Amino acid sequence: MGEINQLEESFWQYLREMDSYREMLMLTYWDMRTKIPKNAVEQRSEVVGFLAEKLHHLQTSDQMKRFIDKLKSSENDLIQKIITECEEIYDKNRKIPNEEYKAYVMLQSKSEAIWQKAREKADFSMFQPYLEELVEYNKRFANYWGYDKNIYDALLHNFEPGITTELLDDVFPKLRHAIIKLLDKINASDNKPNAAVLKGYFPKTKQKEFTIKVLKEIGYSFDSGRLDDTIHPFEITLNRNDVRITTRYDEEDFRMAVFGTIHEAGHALYEQNISPKLDRTPLATGTSMGIHESQSLFWENIISRSKPFWQYYYKQFKTYAPGNFQDVSMDEFYRAVNEVKPSFIRIEADELTYPLHIMIRYELEKALMNDEIKVADLPHLWNEKMVDYLGIEPPTDREGVLQDIHWSSGDFGYFPSYALGYMYATQFYHTMSKELDVEELVATGEFAPINEWLLRNIHQYGKTKKPLQLLEEITNEKLSSDYLVAYLTRKYVDIYQIP
Repeated sequence: MGEINQLEESFWQYLREMDSYREMLMLTYWDMRTKIPKNAVEQRSEVVGFLAEKLHHLQTSDQMKRFIDKLKSSENDLIQKIITECEEIYDKNRKIPNEEYKAYVMLQSKSEAIWQKAREKADFSMFQPYLEELVEYNKRFANYWGYDKNIYDALLHNFEPGITTELLDDVFPKLRHAIIKLLDKINASDNKPNAAVLKGYFPKTKQKEFTIKVLKEIGYSFDSGRLDDTIHPFEITLNRNDVRITTRYDEEDFRMAVFGTIHEAGHALYEQNISPKLDRTPLATGTSMGIHESQSLFWENIISRSKPFWQYYYKQFKTYAPGNFQDVSMDEFYRAVNEVKPSFIRIEADELTYPLHIMIRYELEKALMNDEIKVADLPHLWNEKMVDYLGIEPPTDREGVLQDIHWSSGDFGYFPSYALGYMYATQFYHTMSKELDVEELVATGEFAPINEWLLRNIHQYGKTKKPLQLLEEITNEKLSSDYLVAYLTRKYVDIYQIP
């Protein structure tokens, strides 16, 4: 027993060393996406490669293998769970040669910088060779890791363990059919909201003041986080006490910043409320990107786009808003912020058509990985799918294939988590509503019971439970698109007064 205890202490020290490199890496990523001078990118990419290589080495070292082999017999339940996670990371990363991994990480950093330039110039050809390399790396990695039926499953597993292309190809078409059917009814409605009432100059400073007020009241701690500007908003966790969010402001349309920042705060609330006992371990993060997205979409859509939310906040909102909002009624405002109008940009999409954006990306990613299409085909295929699904065609690559940062980061398999998160969110909300009068709590600004429910059922567990396990334990049901369809139908039948 004494030998095991000593080994466990050495293991905890080893985990702290690993986490130190991870935290430095996250801080470097945050700086590169928010504050870095353009001329510093090349050298900073080398720093990223150095840190990533060090972390990769610790994750795949002979010492880690000894910990895994020896501590599987530990009577400490937490150590057993950590060892299981470490073994999965070890097996996955050990299959990738260290130098190859370092080269890939450096390529990711350079690709993000090139993507930003290509996006500014709306020129996909600038980014194409980098994306081709990233795709080839991901195919190679997927074959290193192995898969049963579809190469894309190996990439999905990185973000959503337990989810397969077979499952997605079952639930996504059902969801798409329901959304398009509802969209047709909305387009035929004579009772459309007037979104023009939302337009007008709204100073960034005032948008920021209102947003910070809301973030504090829904539970985001600025003592353990901060808010910054960036091109593509994100949340990043250095540790539970340093969870940072970013946003983007449009002084002609406040919705991007207000709803986008609440979205990122949903991610951050998850990370800030993970159990302290998981600190500095690989389990001190969300269990999957889909569950993570369920938390951001819950706060952004189900809560902050709801009528009860604006019944509580609208008078306060008008004290920050310019004069043109003063004569707009709460009902007009609520209907306007929930207008359904197909858009080019995913992060600006209304909540009904949003999943269609995800399905476009999923289908293109899956086809790329299965050698059914080439990277050079992406711009025109993207535009074709936008016309087929949303009825609009992007005028340039900036509004089309270049709009997302994810491919420049090599994050293939990530996009499905957005639509999965939406399904998880409405399924969780259905269960939560059996225990709490959510609408009444929101209408009175009482967010603490909602956060307590999320902490108790989801947040505290970090990565100790797999996503589908967590979903089924909370809801007593398997994944279903039915709750998302019911939520969207109920809401938009009311807003558009569809018979």
